[in-house]
This record gives sequence, C-alpha cells and structure tokens, in this order.
Amino acid sequence: MNSLSEPGGAPPEKPRGWRRFLVGWVSTTLGVMLADFLLPGIGHQAFSDLVIVALLLGLVNAFVRPVLLLMTLPFVILTMGIGFLIINALLLWVVGSIVSGFQIEGFWSAFFGGMIISITSSIAGSLLGGGARVQVHRSRGRPRGGDRLDPPGGSGPVIDV
Repeated sequence: MNSLSEPGGAPPEKPRGWRRFLVGWVSTTLGVMLADFLLPGIGHQAFSDLVIVALLLGLVNAFVRPVLLLMTLPFVILTMGIGFLIINALLLWVVGSIVSGFQIEGFWSAFFGGMIISITSSIAGSLLGGGARVQVHRSRGRPRGGDRLDPPGGSGPVIDV
C-alpha cells in the first residue's frame, strides 16, 4: 500500500534521471498529438514530426522558458497570469517553425494548442508517475511536551490544523 492509505508507509518514489525525462517526453508527445487532432490549425506530415516537436518543446521549456518568464515577469503579473499562456503559445509557434513537417497556422492555433498540450501533459505526467506528489499526514491532536516540528518518524515538518 502507499503512504496515503497506510500511516508510516514508504512514500512512492518519484522518477529520476532518464525515466523522468521519458515520462515528460511521452506526456508532451501525447499533448502534441491531441492538439494536432483537435485543432484544425495544427498539422503534421509524419508521426516523427510530432515526436521531434515534443522533444524540442521540452528542451525549449527547460532552458529558454525560465529566462523568458523572468524577463517578462512584470507583463505576466500585469496580465494576471495570462502572460504564461501567451509565452507558451509563442514558444510552440517557434518550435513549429523550426520543424518543417509541423505546421501551426496562426497565433490562436498556437494559443489553444499550448493550452491543450499543457493540460494533457500535466494529466498524463501525473498518471505515468512523473507529476507532483502530494502526501497527507493526519494528526490526532497536539503532541504532548510542547510543539514539535518533526512527526514521530522524524521525516520532516508537519503543519497541524
């Protein structure tokens, strides 16, 4: 059993290294495939084009996107987060222009394609084991002997509510 159903159980392991990379690549590829299927403004010539787009999108999101988000932080704050979606659309549009067998026919196709890819890859990543992990610790009250930051197992801070 996992740690959510059994107190004191070992937490599930997060993927590391190549497995984490592959989970991200597969989930992004699924997102690109779904965006290509749902949106008439996005098209491809061969399946390999989708895989290459997903790989390039992962690399751009890993290296270029953080710098771009830092540079455009005032814009993102001013637009109350919509700037994130615009940046995703622009990055997808750039990647689409690099891969010759993958076409994006305009900004709105890139905008909605970026939304579909983000949502699909988040869901697929969590289902494949690459997503964020949430642990729930239940407490039956305050520990005797004052406030303690470490739970009985000593595995880190717990916030009692």
